[in-house]
Amino acid sequence: MKVVIIGGVAAGMSAASKIRRLSAETQITVYEKGGFLSYGACGLPYYVGGYNDDYRKMIARTREAFEAMGIQTYLRHEATSVNPEKKQVAVKDLESGREFTDTYDKLMIAVGADAVMPPFPGKDLLGIHPLKSLEDGIFLKEFGKMEKVKNVVIVGGGYIGVECAEAFLHMGKNVRMIETASRILAPFDEDIGVLAQEELKLQGVMLHTGERVEAFQGDGLYVSHVKTDKALYEADLVVVAAGIRPSTGFLKGTGIKMGKNGALMVDREMRTSIPDIYAAGDCILVYNEIMEEDSYQALGTVANKCGRIAGTNIAGGHEAFIGALGSAAIKVCNLELGRTGMGEEDARRLKVDYKTVLVKANDHPAYYPDPTPITIKLIYENGTKRLLGAQTCGEKGAVLRVDVFAVAIHAKMTTAELGMTDLIYAPPFAGVWDAIQIACNAAK
Repeated sequence: MKVVIIGGVAAGMSAASKIRRLSAETQITVYEKGGFLSYGACGLPYYVGGYNDDYRKMIARTREAFEAMGIQTYLRHEATSVNPEKKQVAVKDLESGREFTDTYDKLMIAVGADAVMPPFPGKDLLGIHPLKSLEDGIFLKEFGKMEKVKNVVIVGGGYIGVECAEAFLHMGKNVRMIETASRILAPFDEDIGVLAQEELKLQGVMLHTGERVEAFQGDGLYVSHVKTDKALYEADLVVVAAGIRPSTGFLKGTGIKMGKNGALMVDREMRTSIPDIYAAGDCILVYNEIMEEDSYQALGTVANKCGRIAGTNIAGGHEAFIGALGSAAIKVCNLELGRTGMGEEDARRLKVDYKTVLVKANDHPAYYPDPTPITIKLIYENGTKRLLGAQTCGEKGAVLRVDVFAVAIHAKMTTAELGMTDLIYAPPFAGVWDAIQIACNAAK
């Protein structure tokens, strides 16, 4: 059997590795548009900010290691079209310009997503850049080191934008963030997200919400200003973090079913609507087990799991994805925020009869040094008290407690059940009633 995999970062290489473990005879060929394989893109802001000075630490497995496994890899090779009837993939070598066609028995699509670059006037000036690939990270790190770069403007207040704000603060830059919406970190409810906003301002970020970028200005070569609907700001470097879009344009006309945003629709075994074509990663819609619907969840955890499942099934298995909960976390300077399951907006959209509780409790008792508060918000079903979602914020101990809530949601536990679960207690770590239980027991 010959398997062609388009995309060689998270989902693609997870699939390739799984196929090889299950089948020594299968021919596996990977085409990757970028110059690197199998790296942790979530580490990019920290590499840019100088928390890590060696990008190779983000590479989970080297190209040489994959080659030693008998997996053929081609970097800087872009798939330009797919012909499902002939089982062919058209490929372009981005370095030589050579174009050729490869054939497959089974195809795996793991092309991920591209950073959105809105058509702002002046967007082609030097010093305006997204942060999506390892190449982006290497460029931004070196550009940010230039003496002339003092004022950094970040367009967008999502996960990447917020992480970039901290990165450039760490580099000693003047940081300004501009977000069109009324608040940042939209996946979090407002009463949790506002804590992140306050922290960014406290650390020196000039934060502008409800403000729209209109254009970039410069000297003809380098960017010098960002123009919004309210003001003109100096900028020596602009990071555009305005969202991502599945990189599936080359698949239009193939008959593969897609969502409104271009994400591929797959079943729980990662099969697309076309026989022998599988997909995983940031280019697909995945099943959300608490909302019981397909949703777009561009998360490294989901990509790796779905890639592994796709690899299993390409090799002849029938493993199904249990679903995701949108569990995610972010560090915002001295705070950490985590979330899982439904937010209030989700519950309202799905017309769920729900209640919420917002509690502040310490990470450990006051009779052990340095207790810090954790804010916990729970969303639960009215009447049954079944846990639907949880969000946390605190200086320490907030994020990993979300893992407990994720397991509880997966197990369909109620707040009452989790409130009486036998969690650990020792003064350095938690109180006799952990913050998790204090929040659950406050749910009425």
